[in-house]
Amino acid sequence: MSASVSSPNPARRAVMQRRALLYLVLAVFVLLFLAPVYVLLATSLKSFANVSLSEMWVFPRSVSLEAFGVALIRLAPNLRNSFILVIPATLLAAALGSINGYVFSKWRFRGANIVFALVLFGMFIPYQAILIPLVQFLSRVGLYGSLGGLILTHVIYGIPITTLMFRNFYAEIPDELLEAGYIDGLELFGVYRRIMLPLSAPGLVVVVIWQFTSVWNDFLFAVTITQRPGVQPITVALQNLAGSQVVEWNVQMAGALIAAVPTLVIYIVLGKYFIRGMLAGSVKG
Repeated sequence: MSASVSSPNPARRAVMQRRALLYLVLAVFVLLFLAPVYVLLATSLKSFANVSLSEMWVFPRSVSLEAFGVALIRLAPNLRNSFILVIPATLLAAALGSINGYVFSKWRFRGANIVFALVLFGMFIPYQAILIPLVQFLSRVGLYGSLGGLILTHVIYGIPITTLMFRNFYAEIPDELLEAGYIDGLELFGVYRRIMLPLSAPGLVVVVIWQFTSVWNDFLFAVTITQRPGVQPITVALQNLAGSQVVEWNVQMAGALIAAVPTLVIYIVLGKYFIRGMLAGSVKG
């Protein structure tokens, strides 16, 4: 009797086995995902003399920060260029997307759905398809080869996705709030400034993280539009760290880690707000 009570239920045993198998599979995927990160970190902490393919999995016996110093000196101007690029590109795209999202979610006019669909169509245009006309346009307006042209490109390409995000967020705000604003004498954009904008924090966090990451990690537009090293962002400068004769793997790995720090900080600081923003409005009632 006691043996039957102490022995686990067959159904419960099966559930525990399936859960253990699931955890095992997840652990394997985590290890596979973190393996390149480990190699990146281990190589960046080695001196150039200790870097070799045969020992790339071996953690350095003596930690050296020499590679980080060299990479930071070489990448400092490009790191500054990336911040000059990403801050206005993110803020302008978020501001325009917020206004568009408000108009498409709360302003009823003929053809609104068609115009909204045309705006969203910009999300599905591949970067490669517009490179030639983009370069021609920027050359004619005098912005080719400058950070200004790259900022303009990212703002325009960011408007469709930021509009969609804000439109879905604003659609969940009750219309009664807007009607109360109209009763108090507010105009269309007065309602936006006094009511909608203060409620936009969760959606704004999602948009800022998305746009910041997209602009920071971009390589194709950056290498196409910015030709001179003095105006290139850090993603292009990382490619130039490879050199032509001797490849300093430790410096390249250190540079990659330095380039990843800003986006990592953004996710650490705003991560919980990002989840809240993504889930805002997902449950009604």
